[in-house]
Amino acid sequence: MKKVLVAYFSASGRTARAAREIAEAVGGELKEIVPALPYSEADLDWTDKESRSSVEMNDPACRPALAEPPADLAAYDIIFIGFPVWWYVEPRIIDSFLEQADVAGKTLVPFATSGGSGIGGAEQRLFALFPTAKWVRGRLAGSGAADWAKRIVGGE
Repeated sequence: MKKVLVAYFSASGRTARAAREIAEAVGGELKEIVPALPYSEADLDWTDKESRSSVEMNDPACRPALAEPPADLAAYDIIFIGFPVWWYVEPRIIDSFLEQADVAGKTLVPFATSGGSGIGGAEQRLFALFPTAKWVRGRLAGSGAADWAKRIVGGE
């Protein structure tokens, strides 16, 4: 049996719900990626160019601090990485998490929630930033996400 971790960052709770659904479907452990400084509603205002999220997303090198270091990933065979799509890519906190975790040789599967953007931009960026991981194509979470996750775990 493959050991699965579902790690996720959720700003509004939507990605957390998707992560729980995927974890339950595949019997995976759930791990929230928590920023050291939580995001306020004002921080998440994408229409404000001075909001924290806007400033972070305008700086590709930005790496928000994590509340705690990532768990040791050595025991996991497959790691699902969940996040909301911000500015067509993953939030910078996902980059913080992946840079601090040892993802070399690990099977990583992105999944995302979005109000209208796809996951393609995030995949392109993640695959380039972390080329030593074994990436599996991701998808937007929603209807059918649990069955999709089961196929990945079962067919890996």
